[in-house]
Amino acid sequence: MFTKILIANRGEIALRIIRACREMNIRTVAVYSTIDKDSLHLSFADETVCIGGAQSKDSYLNIENIISAAICTGADAIHPGFGFLSENAKFARICEECNITFIGPNYKMIENMGDKASARKLMIEAGVPVVPGSKGVVSSTQQALVVAKEIGYPVMLKASAGGGGRGMRIVFVEKDLESAFLSASTEALGAFGDGSMYMERYVQNPRHIEFQILGDNYGNIVHLGERDCSMQRRHQKVMEEAPSPFISKEMRVTMGDAAIKAAKAVNYRNAGTVEFIVDKDGNFYFIEMNTRIQVEHPITEMVTGLDLIKEQIKIAMGQKLTFEQKDICIGGVAIECRINAENPEKNFRPSPGKITALYFPGGKGVRIDSHIYQDYVIPPTYDSMIAKIITLGRTREEALSIMKRALSETVIEGVDSNIEFQLDLLHTAAFEEGNFDTTFIEKNLEKILGR
Repeated sequence: MFTKILIANRGEIALRIIRACREMNIRTVAVYSTIDKDSLHLSFADETVCIGGAQSKDSYLNIENIISAAICTGADAIHPGFGFLSENAKFARICEECNITFIGPNYKMIENMGDKASARKLMIEAGVPVVPGSKGVVSSTQQALVVAKEIGYPVMLKASAGGGGRGMRIVFVEKDLESAFLSASTEALGAFGDGSMYMERYVQNPRHIEFQILGDNYGNIVHLGERDCSMQRRHQKVMEEAPSPFISKEMRVTMGDAAIKAAKAVNYRNAGTVEFIVDKDGNFYFIEMNTRIQVEHPITEMVTGLDLIKEQIKIAMGQKLTFEQKDICIGGVAIECRINAENPEKNFRPSPGKITALYFPGGKGVRIDSHIYQDYVIPPTYDSMIAKIITLGRTREEALSIMKRALSETVIEGVDSNIEFQLDLLHTAAFEEGNFDTTFIEKNLEKILGR
């Protein structure tokens, strides 16, 4: 058993991990930047350490300061949460060298799956379906032109070290490829320190379906069903649900088997997510594997009854999974809405500032994951997500009805939020019928906003 875990993150995920540790009787260390000195997770941790200035590079991305905080406080493990250093192979390796357990896969697994071009090659070798594209990194615009001609337009350029939509460009005609390649590579270099690119055929109007994976140190790997993350804006997820209204029972089995095959190809350990896109004909293709806990993990917890953070910790402690694939039961339907401090009417402009009034909903089937409180000041420095509202119903209709009620009850004053936008999305016929894809918001934004 770990005696003390340092949480190398902030906000709601830091608080979420602290709660799991408290229930497991494990002491916690919360780190924070100077601008996060009033963050709620500090109030619940056993110890706190300031690790630097407001900019992420000075604090939550400062490996030296985080490792120093772990050593000084006697922490024997670090949980990275999501974002920041959660998929940083160098950080995981340094933790190992310092005899501090990194709660996640080892650095070699992160390297293998974190480089999207390398992961794609591994999946091809493992027999997992992938979108037609380059065999590895595309090193020049000249090579990009050759590959695009081979696979056919439209094509999608992607950053090998990327994620979250950065370093990504869709190209429909040859004349636009060179400028798209250069701009995507430049953006990727600035965001990830690596400008290398790879290319895939662009699957138009796809669904985005991901499978939650758990693997222990003894070769046991299971999946916990899928999440439908197709409701996106600019490649960023807006809301998610589990299970997907689009997937049949037969397709769920086939995709789940492929997800496990993907994880076994790298002897995967701890929690991870295998992500697929599905075309209009039901063909599915591997796109990437996230080697960390996901923002949307609560909906999987709601329909399986498992605590994924606790499972991560137990796996990192060397415990075997206590269940097999046949033991995983999906009960009901869960929906998650990401609540952001932003103004949808002004091109989703971030809205940092002081929360002057706050009320979160309750009642049967409602879960709130958030770190905000009345008089909390949202800093301008980090991601604009301030809460997640999750609902569970016996059916999709019930989960949707509870979510509409929950959003209607929510009050956040002093800053702008996307609550009304989320409600408008939920009331569209497309969402109510489960008939949408990753392009829905872009294509219908003006209509959703009532313009």
